[in-house]
Amino acid sequence: MLNQMQFPGNSLDWSTMIPYHWQYLPLLLQILAAFGLGAGMVSASWFVGRHRNNAAKLAPYECGIESVGNARGRFSVRFYMVGMLFILFDVEVVFMMPWAVVYRRLPAITGSRFFGFWEMVVYLGFVAVGLYYILRKGILNWSQDKADL
Repeated sequence: MLNQMQFPGNSLDWSTMIPYHWQYLPLLLQILAAFGLGAGMVSASWFVGRHRNNAAKLAPYECGIESVGNARGRFSVRFYMVGMLFILFDVEVVFMMPWAVVYRRLPAITGSRFFGFWEMVVYLGFVAVGLYYILRKGILNWSQDKADL
């Protein structure tokens, strides 16, 4: 190996000779170089760029339409509930992916032929009960929006 010097009857490991904290020096230098490069680019653009602020530049502008009214309007809680439900069911799909990858090897891993199958059936049962509760609660029914839940 390159880390070991071979002497007749003696092997010397260079990683034991270097102090432990010094082994992080390349990582520290890389982090410093990344921050330095970022700070250098930001400061260079600040010094090179023109700063001419006027009323047209400072006005809010969205998709070619000038803003009308207050931008701080209230949203229904239902909007946030749908966002959280999306994240919840998305994470559940992420938990199913490793199971699908090793499904054919599960009998050798667990020792039982259908253990992995029934395990996922129980998991999907919990997901189905949660989805049934959501549907019964009416969270996904936007036509019955009462402004807030």
